[in-house]
Amino acid sequence: MYNLHKLTFIFWIISLPTCKALPVAHPPQVASDQSEIVVGASRLKKFLPLLAGKKVACVVNHASRVGSSHLVDTLLRLKVNIVSIMAPEHGFRGTADAGEKIGNETDKATGIPIISLYGKHKKPAPEELKGVDVVLFDLQDVGVRFFTYISTLHLVMEACAESSVPVIVLDRPNPHAHYVDGPILEHGFESFIGIHKVPVVYGMTIGEYAKMIKGESWINRAPNCELVVVPCEKFSRNMRYDLPLPPSPNLPNKVAVLLYPSLCFFEGSTWSVGRGTDKQFQVIGHPAIEADYVFTPAPNVGAKDPFLNGVTCHGYDFSLRSPAELHQASKIDLGIILKEYRSTIAAGEKFFLDNLFFDKLAGNSTLRKQIIEQKSENEIRESWIPGIESFNRIRIKYLIYE
Repeated sequence: MYNLHKLTFIFWIISLPTCKALPVAHPPQVASDQSEIVVGASRLKKFLPLLAGKKVACVVNHASRVGSSHLVDTLLRLKVNIVSIMAPEHGFRGTADAGEKIGNETDKATGIPIISLYGKHKKPAPEELKGVDVVLFDLQDVGVRFFTYISTLHLVMEACAESSVPVIVLDRPNPHAHYVDGPILEHGFESFIGIHKVPVVYGMTIGEYAKMIKGESWINRAPNCELVVVPCEKFSRNMRYDLPLPPSPNLPNKVAVLLYPSLCFFEGSTWSVGRGTDKQFQVIGHPAIEADYVFTPAPNVGAKDPFLNGVTCHGYDFSLRSPAELHQASKIDLGIILKEYRSTIAAGEKFFLDNLFFDKLAGNSTLRKQIIEQKSENEIRESWIPGIESFNRIRIKYLIYE
């Protein structure tokens, strides 16, 4: 069994929290030169020694880049022995629909077998880790609970703990690292789009989150999980970080990423969020609402059969919103959800889907009931405060960046 203890102390020192106390939100700023930030995957000298002579499995997708090169291609050029690729939702190349089942295959460019970690098979099986010396995890998270990469992280860490395989997480900045907001997931509402009792926006990078999963024993055999986090350099959580590549097919640009924590709630409603257009998560619309902006969802990349396919929707276009303004807001836009609930009901239409997918997104049934009862935004936000304060007492223990 490969053991990382001799080198783990190096990264443990690097990743120790550097601040004593932390408020819910941080004063935003824009990085003067985003290119100065060095992501974990680019700090090759920090983790290549841990891969030397080892059989490596990589949990990666299209955004796992080292500069202009894919991490897998970079490591192969450096003679790292990659024995398998494990692909999350949207697949290794990042083109599959949300929720689309992806089977195992072989990467045509490298000949390396690809194991799908989506559909019915979300957790690496013991036989898939047999002969693997170390798992290298490099996915670009967006810092929102219902974005599924933290659920993949949980299941990969748990499988590795159960099979005594070390995990190295290569950290990347989170575009929502500067604030915490939303309701806490409640017991009974766990799913792949909400696996932990955390707020909707948790204000942590994926490396920090990995430390929390282990430290809070959220996985089976947590003490057996050998975890190393390779942090970013020259990143602080109050920077506005624009992702260099879309993290998924339906988050095509920085405005969509920044609107995602708010507009994704409409996925649990009778409204379209622009899937099947070129403004995914930048527009919302409904067939029965009167509004000037009009769009019609149609099949496209990442949305082969979008919600309200072929139906004319009237609504609102947020695609020209300022990224700086959205970043500075540092909160979920509850106002728009409450407003469009009222407009939908006034039009004689249902707002919430019958399958109550909204509750899965919220992580509870409370938010839906508060909306139906027409609670004010302030009343709803006040109900979140105890949960957020409790979560922040946990979160502070695992933060790496100022």
